[in-house]
Amino acid sequence: MATPKQPKVLLFDIGGVCVVSPFQSILDYELSLGIPPGWVNYSISKTAPDGFWHRLERGEIPLDDAFYAGFNGDLHDAGRWAAFYREQQQQQQQQRGAAASDGGGGGAVPPVPRLDGRWLFEDMMRASMAPDPWMYPALRALRARGGFVLAALSNTVRFPPGHALFRGDSFADDPVRRLFDVFVSSAHVGLRKPDPRIYALALARVDAFARAHGWPDGVRPDEVVFFDDIGENLKAARAAGFRTVKVPLGRTYEAVDELEAITGLQLAGDHPRVPVRPKMGGDAKAKI
Repeated sequence: MATPKQPKVLLFDIGGVCVVSPFQSILDYELSLGIPPGWVNYSISKTAPDGFWHRLERGEIPLDDAFYAGFNGDLHDAGRWAAFYREQQQQQQQQRGAAASDGGGGGAVPPVPRLDGRWLFEDMMRASMAPDPWMYPALRALRARGGFVLAALSNTVRFPPGHALFRGDSFADDPVRRLFDVFVSSAHVGLRKPDPRIYALALARVDAFARAHGWPDGVRPDEVVFFDDIGENLKAARAAGFRTVKVPLGRTYEAVDELEAITGLQLAGDHPRVPVRPKMGGDAKAKI
């Protein structure tokens, strides 16, 4: 198998890649309340594309009391909760090897768990302000060395003036966002991953940046490597022609290893290393 050539563009998601994952905040909250893990993410995903979360990330609605009320309502939809609960029961039966003759939906569905959508959202946002302890040093080293276009493609929200996390639109005081040559923010462009149009927009912007900075041939899709922690976002990126790297929750150091292999650079110092396994029948990792 031929070794992929070195890319021109290293494209990064933000939450869960460059900063601490908001998914950890969700998991901690679910566990603290005794809620089956995965309910919040299930609820958010099943309201796509026009749930309150998705509309906020496209910049269509402001972050205000109406959003919090709508998001809280999405989290307490009885029909979605019943579907999620039955799916969980079926999966547990299958894992135990039990017969699932009733389709996994036997027994009464308990009431929808009571969550505080406003508290959860704010906790997620606060948690994801912290730079990732492994990826952030690697990005700083990449920035210092040069040789690549560093870009970000992230689903984001716009905090209103007066909010504790308001930074304006320049991002001048954000240490993570300052690392990037190009930053595509869903809430500012009106599109969010995995919409194919946002990948096309990201490609157009890194291509324009490259041409303006001494690369007359610009950037082709296969010259972009995209790092993200969500499978459907990576699938859409591959459909756009990008190479991809999955970033595991809580184990960004594995993605740093991939980043070092792609660039040929040692970037992050003394981070945990993933043991090298022998390749069998080609590239056993098959991540890019």
